[in-house]
Amino acid sequence: MQLTKASALLFAVATCTEAVRTIIPKTSFNSQSDFDADWGYNYPWGTDHNGGARMDKAQVKFSNGQLTLTAKKVSGQPDTTQGGKTIKINYLSGTIYAKEHFTVAKGGGYDFTGEFKATTTKGTWPAFWLTAVQGWPPEIDMAEWKGSGKISFNTFNTSSVLSWKDVAYSSPDQFHTIKCEVRDINQKDVSAKFYMDGTLIATQVGGGFFGKAMYLIIDLQMEGSSGSPGPTTDTLFQVRNLEVLSYNP
Repeated sequence: MQLTKASALLFAVATCTEAVRTIIPKTSFNSQSDFDADWGYNYPWGTDHNGGARMDKAQVKFSNGQLTLTAKKVSGQPDTTQGGKTIKINYLSGTIYAKEHFTVAKGGGYDFTGEFKATTTKGTWPAFWLTAVQGWPPEIDMAEWKGSGKISFNTFNTSSVLSWKDVAYSSPDQFHTIKCEVRDINQKDVSAKFYMDGTLIATQVGGGFFGKAMYLIIDLQMEGSSGSPGPTTDTLFQVRNLEVLSYNP
């Protein structure tokens, strides 16, 4: 059958639509069973990372589609060692990771979307990010707040070769919509388009990210790159309407 230009376009759109699959639905924070279907507690590698908070599942709460991570000041926790450095643990906090790995396939990609209420206070370090399952990079920081009054969007090709965009983050006491579109470019590299409240903020390229599995992490780290000392009162990081769609063929 020969297709006209108009019908060919409609066919292409329909094919793309049929390829869409919901990986994580907006209901994943509704109940314990919904959560357990898609998420695990802490980091995929354990309770510690590169800041002054140790993760504890007791600091993770969810209901009615909303996730709340709470960091509280503590004392008496053993130090951690990260990257050959000793780091003092001053907080217990919350982190979750998606059980599914995210690998950009030929002609495909993902949309990561959610509404976030994130602090920008010194010593607080909430983030919504992708990182390599094996080795490092890739890493795509779809949204990162490092205690500076700004939000950061970053793509790490190496520790010294990276793209970043910092913009002012007004009204941190309100929810803001974050979206990141990750797509195959040439079966080697991927593009990452970062949106905030419906506006395209930046487009970056992950060199060699194609075909490499990534973790999805939502965490409330403290101190570290966000400065110190951090707050003495509880810090909250809240997420709602989170959804991940796959466009992989």
